[in-house]
Amino acid sequence: MHTIDMDALCAYAKQFSGLDEEKIEILQQTYPDVSHRLQEVTESFYTRLQTIPKTLPFLEGRIEALKTTHVAWLHELFGGQFDTAYTRKLYHVGDVHVKVKLPVEFMAGAMTIIQSELTRIFGEIYADDQTKMLSTIRALNAATGFSLLIMQESYQSSSMAEELEKFLRITGMSRVLFNNLARAYH
Repeated sequence: MHTIDMDALCAYAKQFSGLDEEKIEILQQTYPDVSHRLQEVTESFYTRLQTIPKTLPFLEGRIEALKTTHVAWLHELFGGQFDTAYTRKLYHVGDVHVKVKLPVEFMAGAMTIIQSELTRIFGEIYADDQTKMLSTIRALNAATGFSLLIMQESYQSSSMAEELEKFLRITGMSRVLFNNLARAYH
C-alpha cells in the first residue's frame, strides 16, 4: 500500500471544497454565536438517525459515546484549523467507518443533516443580517465538504485495502508476489 501525502490531500480537499482562509475565519468568528447550540445539533442529529432503520445497528448501546465525539467534532469544525493534523484525524475517521462496516452513504447523509440543522440555527441567529447568514452558510458548506471529501477518500482507500487483504487470503498469494505483479502490469 502507498503512503498518503496528508499535505497534498489537505490542499486538494481545500481546493475542491472552496475552503479558504476567509471561510475558516468566518467559521471562527461564528463560533461564539453557535458554540452553546452545538449540543442541540448533536441531539437533533442522533434523534434523526434513530428514525432511520438502517442506522440502528450502528447506534445500539453507543449513542452517548457517539454524541460526545460528535459534539467535540462540531466544536472543532468552528474553532479549529483545517490543517494537516485535522486532515489526518478525519482520514482516521474514514478508516474507522470501514472497520465498523458503516455504509459509505451514511457520511454524506450525516453531513446533510448537520448542514440542515446548522443552517436553521444560522437563520435564527442572523435573521437580521442576510449577508452574514449567507457567508456563514457558504463557510459551513465548504468546511463540511472538506471534511466529507477527506473521510470519503480514506473510506475508499481503506475499503480497497480490506478487499486486497481478502483477495490475498483467498488466493494464498503473498503480498510480495502481488506487489511484483502490480508493478509489472502498472
